[in-house]
Amino acid sequence: MDKLKMQTANKADENFKKLATMFPNAVTETVDENGEVVRAIDKDVLMQEISCKVVDGNEERYQFTWPDKKKSVLLANAPINKTLRPCREESVDFDNTENLYIEGDNLEVLKLLQETYLGKIKMIYIDPPYNTGNDFVYNDDFSMSAEDFMEANNTYDNEGNRLVQNTESNGRFHTDWLNFIYPRLKIAKDLLADEGVIFISIDDNEVTNLKKICDEIFGSSNHCGTFIVNSTPNARDYGHIGKMHEYCLFYAKNMEYTQTNMLPDTDKKFKYSDAIGGFNIHPLYNSNEAFHKLNRPNLYYPFYLYLDEKLLINGDEFFNIGLEPKENCVEIYPPKSVKNSVQFVWRWGKEKAKTYMNQEIIGYKVGSNEFRIVQKMRHSEKIIRSMLLDTKYSSRRGTAEVEEILNGKIFSFPKPAALLYDFVRVGMSEGDYILDFFSGSATTAHAVMQLNAEDGGNRKFIMVQLPEETGEKSEAYKAGYKNICEIGKERIRRAAKKIAEENPEAKFDGGFRVLKCDTSNMKEVYYNPAEYEPSLFSRLEDNIKEDRTPEDLLFQVMLDLGVLLSSKIEATTIAGKKVFNVEENYLIACFDDNVTEEVITEIAKQKPYYFVMRDSSMANDSVATNFEQIFAAYSPDTVRKVL
Repeated sequence: MDKLKMQTANKADENFKKLATMFPNAVTETVDENGEVVRAIDKDVLMQEISCKVVDGNEERYQFTWPDKKKSVLLANAPINKTLRPCREESVDFDNTENLYIEGDNLEVLKLLQETYLGKIKMIYIDPPYNTGNDFVYNDDFSMSAEDFMEANNTYDNEGNRLVQNTESNGRFHTDWLNFIYPRLKIAKDLLADEGVIFISIDDNEVTNLKKICDEIFGSSNHCGTFIVNSTPNARDYGHIGKMHEYCLFYAKNMEYTQTNMLPDTDKKFKYSDAIGGFNIHPLYNSNEAFHKLNRPNLYYPFYLYLDEKLLINGDEFFNIGLEPKENCVEIYPPKSVKNSVQFVWRWGKEKAKTYMNQEIIGYKVGSNEFRIVQKMRHSEKIIRSMLLDTKYSSRRGTAEVEEILNGKIFSFPKPAALLYDFVRVGMSEGDYILDFFSGSATTAHAVMQLNAEDGGNRKFIMVQLPEETGEKSEAYKAGYKNICEIGKERIRRAAKKIAEENPEAKFDGGFRVLKCDTSNMKEVYYNPAEYEPSLFSRLEDNIKEDRTPEDLLFQVMLDLGVLLSSKIEATTIAGKKVFNVEENYLIACFDDNVTEEVITEIAKQKPYYFVMRDSSMANDSVATNFEQIFAAYSPDTVRKVL
């Protein structure tokens, strides 16, 4: 039985192993700062293995750097001994919801999520501090407790909100902000699915630097565009200019796999109509050169246009089509790119084409002897525009929304729900996850629930927010909100209720499971797995902190094993012991003391994929001796782990 590590992955070690596998001749030994001999990568040998020009030393080249950049990279890779503890009393529909609200420093939380949600997040939206000189900047010193952190940064704005100032006079104005944002975005990229996208709101203070960082992390070729958002229609006086706008950077993780959605176009006019309704036409081939005959051969096949089966619609000639030739037909393949002669492919495969043949796809005469396969576009939709000028996107609208739902001026300059609503429509589809790790007043969660209620979707949100205290002079504090997380959670509760009232027939997930970032459940000193022997079960000293509950342990196990934190959890009793069953036998765990052979046998009979228990929980030496034999008899494939 293996012992769980109970700490986040060391990304630097993982990267070393990858390099060592690819270039074993580059592996050497050196002495670290403690005088210990350790394995390392020989840079000179590694460079010789790379078949391109290597830039070294002071040779001029294009790069983006700043003081402590290397430190911020190390910060992103460094492991932490933290966990997420469930909080049922602050949650809504804890046992059934798939939404998460996580309290804690977002860098720590991102590290905790990076294994479980690696490549699973379809969309990220963040509204980070803009570095105005007064806005809150996180403290990335992990040696500080939350209490020490708050005490060390006891600064408030005019409304009594706690702030950390990053003034230009400190000499590190941009450096501090860059070191703050870089490791968070670096980890965030890993969480995105291959087809995932990220939206980042920002203003003039750091938009240039942020784009350079994103170009480095995501690649400049994955920059989908930059939105200009009409955040202040009446303008704010900045001395020489009335500022009306902010920006939102839009990146894909991999442009080759990214496909976004359209927005409704209420002004859309249709040129054609049939028995179903109005439509316009759009070519069926995919004009993105990233998708071509060589990498999508299943989308390259011929249609046959039947010249004897002509339809006249609004003066234009249309024709029935098929996948088999017959008399008097024209064979049609996707065209080639005029620019690069890349062979395009269809957007639909054969099976889908068969289903909608001559209903939603049809032949069309372009010229005297030129024909195309086109799709009937019935929806009034348009691609999102880079200029978001409607007043519904203004900060004033966002402030009014929060005032209405929370009955007061509780939160300054929140993003309006309409902005997030449109971004979510563009970036997400049914069943996708969205992550917002600067969630603030939880506008993102509000927008997700609203859209799900309207279209029946099941998009799921993960909100992350530092429990930054509100100042005693602030309206939020006077209204009973002691920190920003309390504001966000209450907004979600009230927004869900309001949406349900306005959409009585709608079925949507208005709940959320609250988790709080905390120190590891394990004591500071516990047995090294290398020294561990199953026969020592009964003599092992308990290694779990006294204030931790079985459910605390379960969630740390879920993190370590990569089990989704929104997974269905069922608690049952076997022979008087509490047993957790996660996702119908995917994970079974028991953390009670004095676990007997009867309990172990009943669990083994359920054939879980994982079984986890405490290393000190076996009732006696006999249980420890027979443990492996029981699983060998009933469920030999179960992966057994201990805390």
